[in-house]
Amino acid sequence: MTMKSILATASLMTLSFAAHAEPLTIYTYESFVSEWGPGPQIEAGFEAECGCEVEFIGLEDGVALLNRLRLEGASSQADVLLGIDDALIAEASELNLTLPHGLDTSDLSLPYAWQDADFVPYDYGHFAFVYDQTRVDAVPSSLQELVYESDLSVIYQDPRVSTPGQGLMLWMKSVFGDDADQAWETLQQRVVTVTPGWSEAYALFQEGESDLVLSYTTSPAYHMTWEDTDQYQAAEFSEGHYAQIEVAAALASSDQPERAREFLAYLISKPAQDVMAGTNWMWPVLEGAETPEAYDQMARPDTLYFNSETVAENRRDWIREWRTAASQ
Repeated sequence: MTMKSILATASLMTLSFAAHAEPLTIYTYESFVSEWGPGPQIEAGFEAECGCEVEFIGLEDGVALLNRLRLEGASSQADVLLGIDDALIAEASELNLTLPHGLDTSDLSLPYAWQDADFVPYDYGHFAFVYDQTRVDAVPSSLQELVYESDLSVIYQDPRVSTPGQGLMLWMKSVFGDDADQAWETLQQRVVTVTPGWSEAYALFQEGESDLVLSYTTSPAYHMTWEDTDQYQAAEFSEGHYAQIEVAAALASSDQPERAREFLAYLISKPAQDVMAGTNWMWPVLEGAETPEAYDQMARPDTLYFNSETVAENRRDWIREWRTAASQ
């Protein structure tokens, strides 16, 4: 090989590397990319598989992700949106900023039938109020009892920016219907604070600031697994629990659409799904994915949910209803 051909080959290799040097940018929520979240393992696993670089950008919560995407529009620098939930899909779809994923999701294990061409579910859970059983004796057995009969103090998240907070809003609406405003006003009398996101709420609860915190039925599994304690439990409610399915999508703004789709496929593959339960503390969507032993003790409650079209049609009015009640 002549020196000229060697230099030409080197030049082509440099151009090829440069073409793929841009990282795959993924918008997600802060707890996903924390050192104890699934992000670091998902990032390392996919980078090893694709020979590329992944960059996670963490925002406060799922609703904040949608707001960021709405603000940036087609000029977004993100390739993948990861961490909005099923309730927000219709609103996200209206932006026309996502791409079809082309994946078969029919065999995934989910709390209700799933079919969407753009959004890929990667984990799910049911909202619950978590309590410390060393401090709380009288645990409410229903949302009705919590609101109208209990004297326990509560911390939850802001439904305007937080998907758990939005989940509580939808849970309240699904149980109390047209009387949700009255239920909010009654509950508000025992609300310690409303936080922007889940992490702040849970930290305050663990510091003893409230009797109950809005979280998930699977949250106790973390404490059982890493702290070897069953001190924290999730109250089980007779009306059922509101479900949350977390989803991801490739964005039309991406200059790496195929790589973005490859990431979505990796997200529901066994290596990635094996990570979810023990880091994100949600149920994996892949049947047979690994879960910590503590998951055998977690409740599998009846599922409550609204379809995303109903949420999109009513969310502003329901948030206004909550704000009015919360200000009383």
